[in-house]
Amino acid sequence: MIESKSNVIIQGADNRPILIDITNPKQINKKKFIILSHGFKGFKDWGPFNHIAKEFAFQGFTLVKFNFSHNGTTIEDPTNFGNLEAFGNNNFCKELDDLGFVLDWVEKNLNPNEISLFGHSRGGGISMLKTAEDNRIKKVISWASPSDFSNRMPEERIASWKEKGVAFVFNGRTKQNMPMYYQFYENCIENKQRIDIKSAIEQLTIPQLIVHGSDDPTVQLAEAKNLKRWNNSAQLSIIKGADHVFGGRHPFDLDKFPPHLNEAIDITINFLKK
Repeated sequence: MIESKSNVIIQGADNRPILIDITNPKQINKKKFIILSHGFKGFKDWGPFNHIAKEFAFQGFTLVKFNFSHNGTTIEDPTNFGNLEAFGNNNFCKELDDLGFVLDWVEKNLNPNEISLFGHSRGGGISMLKTAEDNRIKKVISWASPSDFSNRMPEERIASWKEKGVAFVFNGRTKQNMPMYYQFYENCIENKQRIDIKSAIEQLTIPQLIVHGSDDPTVQLAEAKNLKRWNNSAQLSIIKGADHVFGGRHPFDLDKFPPHLNEAIDITINFLKK
């Protein structure tokens, strides 16, 4: 039997709310807690995430997923980007702090013995960084995650970004032009060491799983190989033919997981059960 609780509100960065979902088996195993972080232009209920949470619960795990405080959604409408001002004021450090707030809440309210971090895309990078700065984490998993946050900013756009104070990213699904204020770049420069994924990976001493699709057009496979090179003890699992979301989509209206996503889930569950 699966139990779930949705949209628990806690305080995040800049006193903005974080919404949390908990999905668990009726008999909770204190050693099987996972916190899932979504990616850029994502949210906790994106695509198959709810189905993934249930699958993990069927396998005996408690999965906690959440919306970053500045992901652009609202309490009233947590699956649409109704607060682009918050989105524009987001940065990596706010997400790292948010994940810390979620960890604190889970530790205080759910009392786990062991916690693993799990993230997709940018959420995987945040999970790796947080693992390096928080000794409560016992395992870390990344799906389709970048190996470097700093190299995602084209130099030729930075001068214009600074002059205008804002740059826009287009959301192909919602057709929104989503703002990113120049503070994002400034925060990256000011916190270069804190967001250095290479440095974080090199100091990891806990089990790490890296899952990546061979045909990911968003984050190249070479980035997963970078992560493996920096932590040779990590498990790298390449899913042949898989894209950035392993065949998932939003809304998720399929009655079963696509083959690539099913493979990613199986690999992850087997890793967690070791």
